[in-house]
Amino acid sequence: MIVDEVSLRDVRSYPGLELALEPGLVLVTGPNGAGKTNLLEAVHLATQGLSFRTRHDAQIVRRDAHDARVAIRGRRGRVDVRSETTLSRSEPKRIRLNGAAVSSAEELRRRMHTLVFTPDRLAVVKGGPSARRAYFDRVLARVLPARADLPAAYGAALGQRNAALRRVSTGASAADALDPWTSQLVTLGEQLVAARRQVVELLTHAFAERAAELGLEAAGLEYEAQAPTRAALDERLARDVERGTTGLGPHLDEIGLVAGDRELRTFGSQGEQRLAVLSLLLAEAQLLTEQGGVPPLLLLDDALSELDAERRRLLSSRLGSSGQTLVTATGAEALPLAPAQLLAVTPGAVRAA
Repeated sequence: MIVDEVSLRDVRSYPGLELALEPGLVLVTGPNGAGKTNLLEAVHLATQGLSFRTRHDAQIVRRDAHDARVAIRGRRGRVDVRSETTLSRSEPKRIRLNGAAVSSAEELRRRMHTLVFTPDRLAVVKGGPSARRAYFDRVLARVLPARADLPAAYGAALGQRNAALRRVSTGASAADALDPWTSQLVTLGEQLVAARRQVVELLTHAFAERAAELGLEAAGLEYEAQAPTRAALDERLARDVERGTTGLGPHLDEIGLVAGDRELRTFGSQGEQRLAVLSLLLAEAQLLTEQGGVPPLLLLDDALSELDAERRRLLSSRLGSSGQTLVTATGAEALPLAPAQLLAVTPGAVRAA
């Protein structure tokens, strides 16, 4: 995905902006608080239908404005693309793609791929298992679109079974009321575990290669979960009723990121954890390009700040090799290689530098 033009009105710190972008690596510079992240957020909003910072659309609308609009014109391979998202403090969000209304952000994300790095994405490595499950389930939706609904369907069945467990524990329902939800949980759990395993297998080789390029040797992904069986759920039924929650299944799975025999969550340095997240992003970008023939748009916010000069050079070389990437930094010196385009951000404005 290549974005050629961005148009903003009353988005965060921008009362209005018309901006042309170049293919390749675009470096967005400016002091802290100038609006660099706001610009990346707006591009994400136009291509994905939502912010990567908040799920509250009203927070994106510029203070004292009633609504906000962001539109992009670009190309997906050889196909021209025009996308527009309008936010309002009093009306539902409106999304249009090539002039036609889009029913949801999920539908827009199926049509265009944008991957983002922000410093808080380090939680994929540093955080608990739920952060990793959520991350890989988002990857699942992009690389296995036919199975994109599996995590939500499993979550809905789990919620119903947990509610039924609580009713059984209070005597409001008989134990056999659990049967249909347990059956659904087993079926969907088996499918979800299989899909996650496939995603991990698809990413593992590219992840190890990209990590090695950046100096993180012997990097790998580990997913050793087993799908819940009816027998296993029946065996622990008394404990589940007592606790009112299902204690077995893919909602509790762990997906490990390792370097050799080191688990990076516990034994990785801050720099290694950052390299792991960046390597995951690059691996997914490679996979999506191989699957669809079109590189995804990459948005990297403050990705360079904790990398040494050699790793910044290696990352810059990889990012500039295909497609389009927008990278933020406080100064042009953060990027060892010359970008295709250098932009300078001041509050409410962006200019070519």
